Amino acid sequence: MTVYQHPTALNRSLSALSDDLLRVDGPQISTVRNYNFAILPYEPDSEFALRSAIHSLTAELRDKGWTTGIIALQSLLLKRLRAQGSEFVDAMIEREKRLSKAADPWRGLRTLKERVVTLIEGPEGLAKDVITEINRILDEHPENLEKTVIFLGRAGALYPFFRTSALLKHVAGHTRNVPVVLLYPGHVVGDTGLFFMGILPADRDYRPRIYR
Repeated sequence: MTVYQHPTALNRSLSALSDDLLRVDGPQISTVRNYNFAILPYEPDSEFALRSAIHSLTAELRDKGWTTGIIALQSLLLKRLRAQGSEFVDAMIEREKRLSKAADPWRGLRTLKERVVTLIEGPEGLAKDVITEINRILDEHPENLEKTVIFLGRAGALYPFFRTSALLKHVAGHTRNVPVVLLYPGHVVGDTGLFFMGILPADRDYRPRIYR
């Protein structure tokens, strides 16, 4: 059964996450040793409400002496595309437009997806960029690692090119065991399934705790 999240449910999820981060014996967002990840799902159309809530949460944590970092996956994706050069980007756009006018209007999107995926999948793809950003945040405050949390946001920009389960798999082991929370636009299916953007088939390849 798919669980559709209301604003009050999002508030409860954030409250539970905050409580687990601020435990007197240290943050505990995961039951898996050396895999300090968690996922916070939210309705895709509640993006701005989610950003406001995370802004409030990070302000509260900083007031309590925490270091917080937010990594925008959308920005990392755009940076990767721009690194290919303007001619590459323009060619992709023109090709998608041209193919979309063919008998199969989805052909252009499929071709675009196949090309973008080659740039962002695997350990040398977007995961490498996330690890670089995590290290940058941690290196700025090396004395405060026990009170640091990093949020991965703007994941909706990865649709339909990439599944976030693959991203976490490659990032694992490169976080110095600080808490990392993926802000997930989608729905929960059953106990561990996640329905990315409410569109892609449910992905059950997730190990982290899901706050809902």
